[in-house]
Amino acid sequence: MQPTLQLTRSYLLRSVELRVSASEDEADVEKVLAGEVSAFESIVRRWQGPLVNLAYRFCRDRSRAEEMAQDAFLRAYRGLGQWRKDAAFSTWLFAVATNLYRSQLRRIPAQTISIEDVARVQVSSPADGCLAEVDRDHAVRKAVLTLPAKYREAVILFYFHDMDIAAAARSLALPEGTVKARLSRGREMLRQKLQRQFRMSRWREA
Repeated sequence: MQPTLQLTRSYLLRSVELRVSASEDEADVEKVLAGEVSAFESIVRRWQGPLVNLAYRFCRDRSRAEEMAQDAFLRAYRGLGQWRKDAAFSTWLFAVATNLYRSQLRRIPAQTISIEDVARVQVSSPADGCLAEVDRDHAVRKAVLTLPAKYREAVILFYFHDMDIAAAARSLALPEGTVKARLSRGREMLRQKLQRQFRMSRWREA
């Protein structure tokens, strides 16, 4: 019972944080649109970490991720009046960032790796016939980078950035059904790639 209570508390706290953030975002946007440009600094402080992390998932280069996040904030600032409040500001911001990241990576692709590189991950517990948790996580993340872009993007948003189907679909400007199909195909490709390394734990189904 105790773990359930703790999980419920964490969920409730996270929900409160999101509501507070959404309220602060809306207030800051209104200030910026009214001419108080400095209010945008609060938005940057609130979302800089998540946007840099999202960019890093796409490019795997910390320096480039920071530059991409700066470009995303600049684009969001210039298009601030386009937010129609039909979704949370953070959802709109992440959609802007995702579209920018995808565009930049099409122009200058991130360095890719082959599945052979994934096979070089060290097995910490060979006697058990499985990878240690850290090694397994590392192997999965590297394997994701070998996926074709359209599957990689969906997997990154859904699994590594904790977006639900609807949010991922908005960020990718795709129908929800398309995102589900890409996640399904991406999971299957990862299973095939990684079955030589360890027995895959069950993925969270979309």
